[in-house]
Amino acid sequence: MVAVDVVLALLATWIAFTLRLDALHWPTGAQWWVYGLAPVLAVPVFVRFGLYRAIFRYTGQAALQATGKAVMVYGIVLLGVLLWRQWPGVPRSLGVLQPLVFLLMVGFSRAVARFWLADLGNAQKKAEGRLLIFGAGTAGVQTASAIAISGQFVLLGFVDDDASKVGRSINGVPVLSPTDAPEVVARQDVTDILLALPSASRERRNRIIESLRSLPVHIRTLPGLADLASGRVTVQDFKELDIEDLLGRDPVPPNAELLARNLAGKVVLVTGAGGSIGSELCRQILTEHPRQLLLLDHNEFGLYTIHQELQGLCIAKGLGAELVPLLGSVANIQRLHEVCSVYRPATVYHAAAYKHVPMVESNPAEGIFNNVFGTLNMARAAIDSGVAQFVLVSTDKAVRPTNLMGASKRMAELVLQALAAQSGQGTTCFGMVRFGNVLGSSGSVVPLFRSQLACGGPLTVTHPEVTRYFMTIPEAAQLVLQAGAMAAGGDVFVLDMGEPVKIMDLAHRMVKLSGLTVRDEAHPGGDIEIAITGLRPGEKLYEELLIGDNPTPTAHPRIMKAHEDYLVWPALEIHLQTLRRAADHSDVVAIKAVLQTCVHGYGEQVSLTA
Repeated sequence: MVAVDVVLALLATWIAFTLRLDALHWPTGAQWWVYGLAPVLAVPVFVRFGLYRAIFRYTGQAALQATGKAVMVYGIVLLGVLLWRQWPGVPRSLGVLQPLVFLLMVGFSRAVARFWLADLGNAQKKAEGRLLIFGAGTAGVQTASAIAISGQFVLLGFVDDDASKVGRSINGVPVLSPTDAPEVVARQDVTDILLALPSASRERRNRIIESLRSLPVHIRTLPGLADLASGRVTVQDFKELDIEDLLGRDPVPPNAELLARNLAGKVVLVTGAGGSIGSELCRQILTEHPRQLLLLDHNEFGLYTIHQELQGLCIAKGLGAELVPLLGSVANIQRLHEVCSVYRPATVYHAAAYKHVPMVESNPAEGIFNNVFGTLNMARAAIDSGVAQFVLVSTDKAVRPTNLMGASKRMAELVLQALAAQSGQGTTCFGMVRFGNVLGSSGSVVPLFRSQLACGGPLTVTHPEVTRYFMTIPEAAQLVLQAGAMAAGGDVFVLDMGEPVKIMDLAHRMVKLSGLTVRDEAHPGGDIEIAITGLRPGEKLYEELLIGDNPTPTAHPRIMKAHEDYLVWPALEIHLQTLRRAADHSDVVAIKAVLQTCVHGYGEQVSLTA
């Protein structure tokens, strides 16, 4: 490039003389000094501005600006020399004309180098697909630049619903209307559509995704604005659609006052802090500025992971809460008393539980010890240490349960309801929050389907009619925090979760949004099979949120208060003693007999369809 610039400096000088003198030029006399001076001045200036350190295939606007500044400095020096020396036969206007010609030639040489080297590199790569970018804004243009450099995709066009952009082009790439997308996909064999809409509302994203569902393309998305703020977009930033996109509805908006009520400036304890719900509770609690956040879990790696993440969050956001990781099991009542007596938490969120239905069904005694007696242990430790608010994370599977996990969670609810109603139990206010399946948690259906898609299928569904309520992990955590703040003692809160989702429909949706087709009897040439595996032990076709009827509204428009019957403590205590003896001896028949006595609906179903 130094040699090229020397040649360009000489050529620019010849062109400048020719234009100025209006005749083909051959240097004579003092004019030779200008020919020698041009490269002698240009090369050191270009070195100073770093023009020879650039990797030309990646040069962009910053490199062009540096080139312009370097040529401007060079031109000022050249003009100064020509005004000072005033050689005969050398027009002073040459000090303006030659740098302008030189700038055009140097800029052109860099552009040629960039595109030639980029094309040379891309020619050695095989494109992975043919792409449309939905969104012709800043993120879309940045993405197009990254694609051009990587060569992993052939960019065929932008799609945008802004009428002022449709029909125009960006760096030679046409901007299309959404109505043109199906025809372009079919005509140009498009394989992928990338949503480059980091600031779009959830409602708009859902409308766009719904309009693209019928197309045989793989739909992916870019990260949100917060993830893009730190640097330019790369092809590695492309990711699968968010869980919220698959859910197809807006998350429940949080009430800021309710979120902070039991958290700001207080000592807060989260049990099961390393789990899916517990870890999200910790993230959201931390942003409400507690004085101290206690993280309790018996899983060492899970506890280490969330502690490291929260420490990073404190540094990034300047949060001053003290984080205390505590190893321990809720089955160990001495450890719980020790934690509560030393740290004196004001608020406890009890998320520690065994939640996987088949796993608890196969290990009933451990499920009882952890879910029922772990809750009782934590509640007693909270009462003895004067905890003000105690919130249990419950589940819709506690309603008329057909499985032992659901029955154990309803038994845990009964424990807290009985303690709340017992006179003289102290000042602890107990509340329970009951919600449906959590998308994206460990063992949930969306990560399972994604891993099965990556392996080429089949996607496994237990029954064609299995239907579930769904919410995202952030929604679930926000609900727990807000509902807990409204608890007056023994309350059971449920979320208005909208319409339930059929798992078979979710499977079809994920296959289509991956650009694949379902293989079945009607379409034997499809890509992915959906296999029916049969209902698992204790699994329902449909889940419910309420045992009774007529829930009452609360201060939050999407949270309701249930009215559930319960046993008074003296009666429940007798059943708990029997249940503990049965669990101690792993007597499954006796365990289920106690649960059938105490838990409404457990064991009554003849089939698993209610």
